[in-house]
Amino acid sequence: MKEPIVGIALGSGGARGFAHLGALKVLQEENISVDLIAGSSMGALVGSFYAMGHDMDRLYKIATAFKRKYYLDFTVPKMGFVSGNRVKELIRMFTQNKNIEELDIPLSIVTTDLEKAEKVVLTSGPISDAVRASISIPGIFVPEKVNGRLLVDGGVVDRVPASVAKEMGADIVIAIDVSQVKTNEPVNSIFDVILQTIDIMQNELVKRSETEADVMIRPAVAHYSSRAFTNIEEIIRIGEEATRLQIPYIKKTIEEWKEKQQHEK
Repeated sequence: MKEPIVGIALGSGGARGFAHLGALKVLQEENISVDLIAGSSMGALVGSFYAMGHDMDRLYKIATAFKRKYYLDFTVPKMGFVSGNRVKELIRMFTQNKNIEELDIPLSIVTTDLEKAEKVVLTSGPISDAVRASISIPGIFVPEKVNGRLLVDGGVVDRVPASVAKEMGADIVIAIDVSQVKTNEPVNSIFDVILQTIDIMQNELVKRSETEADVMIRPAVAHYSSRAFTNIEEIIRIGEEATRLQIPYIKKTIEEWKEKQQHEK
């Protein structure tokens, strides 16, 4: 019997995006294939590391060693406070300077063209350039120029890129949303203002992703900071737990797809 192509849509969410690792680990343990990945922002970063073929133990070690200082290298503000060179170098190292098209699992990286105000999906070229573009939170990171286009965070236009996974050819899309709005959050700096504003705006956008996804997983990580890069082990564990709860539904969705294929023969 033919197996469905399973696509994973990994959403934006800063440090909360490490919950994606927990989700991917549980899917692997349950022998649910990940045939393709679409990632926005932190989802693009985690997706690129996973699509490289690193084993989960190594990915967990990388995640728990990840510190804010590796992510944020401050510069004199012009187009952003953070130059992004340090995290780009980190991505380049962990992806062995490869291009997207060389990955073990097909990957689409979602970005936003700041000048043309449109979604740009990158499926070729250097992984480090594409991921660096996709994590470029407007006003915080300096935008990344790729193929002559000024690109910023994919989450601006598509927080959980379920539709991109569908376009890649997924029969079943499992989407993971880690960027819920944290209410009553203290706002003490320009970073807080920018990040909270983006979270609020994206909250409406994600409703569209729900219609494109066959399964939507929402790890309860709203109370963790998206920018602190602390409590990473807890965030990963919450990703595991949320996915484990959905496993029966995921397996049922796969079986129903197979039955439907049989009837249509």
